[in-house]
Amino acid sequence: MELVTTPKQDGFTFPAEFATQQAVWLAWPERQDNWRNDAKPAQQAFARVANAINRVVPVTVVVSERQQQEARDQLAPSVHVEVMTYNDAWMRDIGPTIVTNAEGEKRGISWRFNAWGGEFNGLYAPWSDDDKLAAKICERLGIDHYRAPFVLEGGAIHTDGEGTLYTTAECLLSPGRNPELSQDDIEQYLADYLGITKVIWLPKGLFNDETDGHVDNLLHVIAPGRVVLSWTEDINDPQYLISREALRVLVNSLDAKGRTIEVIKLPIPGPLYLQEHEAAGIAPSHGMKRHAGERLGGSYANFLMINKTVFLPELDSLTDSMAKSILQNALPDYNIVGIPTREVLLGGGNIHCITQQIPVGGAA
Repeated sequence: MELVTTPKQDGFTFPAEFATQQAVWLAWPERQDNWRNDAKPAQQAFARVANAINRVVPVTVVVSERQQQEARDQLAPSVHVEVMTYNDAWMRDIGPTIVTNAEGEKRGISWRFNAWGGEFNGLYAPWSDDDKLAAKICERLGIDHYRAPFVLEGGAIHTDGEGTLYTTAECLLSPGRNPELSQDDIEQYLADYLGITKVIWLPKGLFNDETDGHVDNLLHVIAPGRVVLSWTEDINDPQYLISREALRVLVNSLDAKGRTIEVIKLPIPGPLYLQEHEAAGIAPSHGMKRHAGERLGGSYANFLMINKTVFLPELDSLTDSMAKSILQNALPDYNIVGIPTREVLLGGGNIHCITQQIPVGGAA
């Protein structure tokens, strides 16, 4: 059921990703203008991710009617498949953000979705099926949901579960999302829908991120008062200044509980670029430009934390082990599972972007 109140009014807040989770949802890729070679390589990568996560928590994969058998053939038998209509496979952004209350009840938030920019700079049209998906998933989960009155994507927000929200001004204040809203207006909506009491605004997201700088490509909250930040020491890399601007904000901020923020630097892979043969397999598109030689938004921060396991993208043999070692040192009680995901990166994101976690609570 769609509710007319807000989560804040009803006592619901946004739990951290490192809190205990009950399940994870993904969607099956098939767009030929985003995923090369009829999406076959991407489907293999998505299946690897889904099957790996399914060893930790139950996984559901949303799939179109025509791709149902293809997905079933590649997914583990215990992975659940749900047939639904949608436009592309970015479950972090099109799925519901789940909020919980002190009694362990769950409700969903259906953000307004316009393909990361609508008529201004959206990546595809139509996006109407994506915009409706969160409500459908909440119905399948058996939970009520709120319909947010503004545009937001799950990849644009990170929380510590204790009132602090991390985001980027580049994304939330971009003209293609909510041009009629001020920064103060957006902060009020974040408080109303997520129970947030402090927003930490980073200036920009990862260089050449076509989502207008989603925070989940730049940073990941791994504990209250602790974040990992995408980093490079190459002064000639455009990411160099972006990361340092973010660091400056972080070290000069206090979180919602008044803590200073520990920042752990996580090297970026590469830089990585779209190769000629990869670009050749992608159908032309008005919104999504895919050109050989284009810088890819590769990031190790785009991982998923589920019940003491980190599912980490493997993107560059020169830096994969370093990223894994840094995370293992920062999270000694976690199992770090690396998964090759270049094919996901070619579509514009990574493991965090294609997953949405469902926290523990009352309904399944």
